[in-house]
Amino acid sequence: MKITKICCIGAGYVGGPTMAVIAQKCPHIQVTVVDLNEQRIKDWNDPNTENIPIYEPGLSEIVAEARGRNLFFSTEVEKAIDEAQVIFISVNTPTKTYGKGKGMAADLKYIELCARQIAKVAKQNKIVVEKSTLPVRTAEAIKSILDNTGNGVQFQILSNPEFLAEGTAVTDLLNPDRILIGGDATPEGEAAINALVDVYANWVDKDKILTTNVWSSELSKLTANAFLAQRISSINAMSELCEKTGADVNEVAKAIGMDSRIGSKFLKASVGFGGSCFQKDILNLVYIAKSYGLNEVADYWEQVIIMNDHQKRRFSNKIVQTLYNTVAGKKITFLGWAFKKDTNDTRESAAIYVADDLINEQAEVSVYDPKVSRTKMLSDLDYLETRTSEENNSSLAIFNNAYEACKGAHAVAVLTEWDEFTTYDWQKIYDSMHKPAFLFDGRNILNAKELEGIGFIYKGIGS
Repeated sequence: MKITKICCIGAGYVGGPTMAVIAQKCPHIQVTVVDLNEQRIKDWNDPNTENIPIYEPGLSEIVAEARGRNLFFSTEVEKAIDEAQVIFISVNTPTKTYGKGKGMAADLKYIELCARQIAKVAKQNKIVVEKSTLPVRTAEAIKSILDNTGNGVQFQILSNPEFLAEGTAVTDLLNPDRILIGGDATPEGEAAINALVDVYANWVDKDKILTTNVWSSELSKLTANAFLAQRISSINAMSELCEKTGADVNEVAKAIGMDSRIGSKFLKASVGFGGSCFQKDILNLVYIAKSYGLNEVADYWEQVIIMNDHQKRRFSNKIVQTLYNTVAGKKITFLGWAFKKDTNDTRESAAIYVADDLINEQAEVSVYDPKVSRTKMLSDLDYLETRTSEENNSSLAIFNNAYEACKGAHAVAVLTEWDEFTTYDWQKIYDSMHKPAFLFDGRNILNAKELEGIGFIYKGIGS
């Protein structure tokens, strides 16, 4: 099958950038991204591509090149499904907040709705591609729905998990470590796999495109994120020990990172990991292990999450203890709210939980982030349901300027590793703060000696 029309259901952090790159690299393929969220589609179609809803370096330029040529954003979901040969499912799969598996299992209601809609609309054979992060054997459920509620149409289900890191998503898409495609070991399944391989082969070397069975592909995604998160929790666990013993976690990380068996990546101690995938995928892995009675396996992976939650609480506790065991009525300024630099994504960001803890201690929290809106910050706090929206609104002051945000603060806390924070006039910030002026570097990105020379009481992670 020669692919000429692709549809992607879901215009979020995965669907939008992935389809934009496919469209740019495959001008002969019509790519339509659909979503029921009218405002989101309107934002993707904004004449000024700088205003598209997802901030990723390089993304707006790619959208500008392909949009209107062979890249389209639409709310006409059924029309796009009907016309496409390949349908990517890239909808949200949040952790369940109700019923069996609450707090661990992935909520697959949006996936099922997609499958039922595809089954209802499709009149010709289709390739359906799982792009969302899903628990193992979800493809089986999708296939069951499609085969039993369809119109005699033949569906091939492929798993094609994304391995994007937010902040470098465009680079990851243009130069991937690997493309993973899982499908059935039948002639039809292999034909579907090869059709998708041919799409990626327009810009990815064939030796980087791995083909597996569906179950291996699905589990590989969860495993990759679990291993990466495990490294972060491991170095964060050592950071606490370093603080107690007088070691420096940066020196320890450098020493072990030079071991070729370990490597240097994901050994940066911090206030904790966030993002849409790590926690969700590990909880999913824990739930799957428990459902098979593998309690020791589940306990092992759950400890990665426990350590991460501990690191966030430890950071907020350190602020309170350092400020003479009370932050009531004190202005604490956060630099950064996004879960990492170069993205406007805030899902599971450490800043949300640290802010929540400090507001519970009656601190006055002020925030500056170069890419995250006031509305998003407040909705993040509201989602925790710790207090009313009105109380959150009055407890959180949000600034468009870092120097204004820091003025009159008792302490500044770096929560996101935005590059611009390292270029600030820290003498100016120090002069505008209450004394003693405390600086809590939750990302270890600032020069401790320089700041202490200015007069700050500097507290990093792991030293």
